[in-house]
Parts: sequence; C-alpha cells; structure tokens
Amino acid sequence: MSFHASAVHIELEDGHILKAVLRNEDGDEQESTLDLNDHIGNDNGHFHWEGGNFQASAEDITFDREGEDGIPVLRAMLHDVDGEGHPADINLSERIGNDNGNLVFN
Repeated sequence: MSFHASAVHIELEDGHILKAVLRNEDGDEQESTLDLNDHIGNDNGHFHWEGGNFQASAEDITFDREGEDGIPVLRAMLHDVDGEGHPADINLSERIGNDNGNLVFN
C-alpha cells in the first residue's frame, strides 16, 4: 500500500527521519518512523536507493507533498565528489510503503 495515500500526517525530522501517522488494515491510526539514511544514498550529487547516509553530504533538506496526489518528495542540495552542490529530489513513494500501519522500505 502506498504510504502517502493512507497517511493522516507525514513529516521529516532531523533531515532524515520520515515520521507518519498511518492507517492500518483495521482503519486505526498509528505513528511510524523510518530512517531514510538507512535506505537512501548520494551517488555523486544524485539521490539513489539502496544507498545510505545521504544526509552526510546534503544541505537544505526539505520534504513536501506535491501535486494533486500529494506525492511525497524529498529535496536537497547534494554534494558530488568535488564538493559541488547539485539540486536533487526523490519520490519517496517509489520504495516506501505502508505495511499494516508501519513505514517499510520495499
């Protein structure tokens, strides 16, 4: 299940902790967190899945729900190997889901 479609509230804490209040299979709401540093990395100035610790080389980290469907998008200025910053974004719903009220990486 797409986590953002079943979320009552979503926010980003400390630039890397995704926190959401999600509905479970019974329709009850529960809070869940997921450390994005465990799943997203920086590949020479670009976000990439199955990496890690993107925050260590990022600035201006923001999170917002965008468009009519409220797509959850993480944005940051990511530094490449030369230290130059590149604007980057990643759609969190591509790999993060809701498993019975819990944020999970797919």
